[in-house]
Amino acid sequence: MPKIVDREARRQEVADAVFRVAARDGLENASLRKVADEAGLAIGSVRHYFTGHGELMTFAMEELARRIEHRVRGHADRILSPGARAGDRRAGMTELLAEFLPLDAARQEEATLWLAFTTAARTRPELRPRLDASHEGMHALLVRVLSEARRAGGLTEDADFDIEALRLAALLDGLTLQAVLRPGDVTPEAMRRVLTRHLDSLRHSG
Repeated sequence: MPKIVDREARRQEVADAVFRVAARDGLENASLRKVADEAGLAIGSVRHYFTGHGELMTFAMEELARRIEHRVRGHADRILSPGARAGDRRAGMTELLAEFLPLDAARQEEATLWLAFTTAARTRPELRPRLDASHEGMHALLVRVLSEARRAGGLTEDADFDIEALRLAALLDGLTLQAVLRPGDVTPEAMRRVLTRHLDSLRHSG
């Protein structure tokens, strides 16, 4: 009797192989053949699940984004639920935003991979829609979090949500880039201090 293969599970396994090759050798070296070898598959098997290299890269980027967003959404659901207490919301907001930062080995690898994909999206149009969707989703989430913070008394009444969300995204992106490029200098503790100081400035401004 032929072995039944879960198509989606196999596609995720191939995406994991992309991540390993990209982390070790760079995304530009994640060819179909290298990814197939990494996954322990024949290249024809990879082509059975993906029509070509472009589809494989797009799926891998979407899978990486899905994993990050799933983790962040867990925090968002807790702090934005109607029954959450104000103190829990304030602490939860910091932890939610910290999920975007490379504060441990797993998130450091995710951040390195995400930066590789976003850089590649500049010249690979098939990756651009996923990048745009992630930026739009992050902006919407930050606006929602900031709006809830003001409702709970943790943000000044005259705060411009769109501008503050853009400023916060720039802070998170900048810290992430610095931590990937200079992990020995930009430590998790330093990133947390910068994030906390920025959030304090939003509460105390004006």
